[in-house]
Amino acid sequence: MEILNLLLPDFSLIALGVLVYRISNWGDEFWAGMEKLVYFLLFPALLFYSTARLKVDLSVTGGLVQTGLLALLAGIALTWLGKPFLRSTPMTYESGMQCAYRFNSYIALALATRMAGEEGAGLMAILLGFGVPLCNIAAVHALAPKNSNLLRELAKNPLLVATAGGLTFSALGLHLPEVAGVVLSRLGAASIALGLLMVGAGLRLSGLKESKPVVGWFVFIKLFAVPAVAWLIGQHLQLPPLQLRIVVLFCSLPTASSAYILAARMGGNGPFTAFLISFGTLLSALTIPFWLALVH
Repeated sequence: MEILNLLLPDFSLIALGVLVYRISNWGDEFWAGMEKLVYFLLFPALLFYSTARLKVDLSVTGGLVQTGLLALLAGIALTWLGKPFLRSTPMTYESGMQCAYRFNSYIALALATRMAGEEGAGLMAILLGFGVPLCNIAAVHALAPKNSNLLRELAKNPLLVATAGGLTFSALGLHLPEVAGVVLSRLGAASIALGLLMVGAGLRLSGLKESKPVVGWFVFIKLFAVPAVAWLIGQHLQLPPLQLRIVVLFCSLPTASSAYILAARMGGNGPFTAFLISFGTLLSALTIPFWLALVH
């Protein structure tokens, strides 16, 4: 019941996003504008606020970061290992690979905040800060191995910039003025609700024209293999209970909706990617409770 109470409010907002999108006539331009507002302003404010107030000590959180990165690397490796055996049309497998390791940051911070308040949000923000560049590098490399603009794209990523800025702010021992803290806090609170509504509005279950084994492989990696690796490594490193729950939650999250944008922009199979994101998000409503119960 505790896990259900943790998940139900946020997945209810996702369901509300589906409903509002279906019954309203606001148009895709409205949702695209809202996504830009959240992605470039509101959500970076939350990430900066969460990390700037966190006292980062790698002697304390080093195991958390190590566990999260090794689990993500395992997911990336499994996508490449499966490529020779799973046939698909050109650029389709490459488009779907990112859905096996990228993560939805909106759901991440929403659930971490409900799980453990500011401490949970801070720990999750650290994982996001290290995970965003790793997953972006892997995704861009799969779609365009010779892309010369990779570093420039990473430098322009607002989530990465906000997290790096917050960690630097904290490392320098600086303190946010009260007014700035209130403004950032309110912007961040708005980002979670709007972000979850957009997850629901973006769900698409059409576009599955590829072999089901490819879909099954990517979903298995994302929702089962990656969190299993995190759980095993976390147990081996004897992470504190909260850190173990946060890192397993981080690794059990569904794919980021921005994976569709990257696939479409780089000449990949956008509809297939959208299906993987949507199907994985719906299925995660069943798998996340399993992983949280395992580490409870």
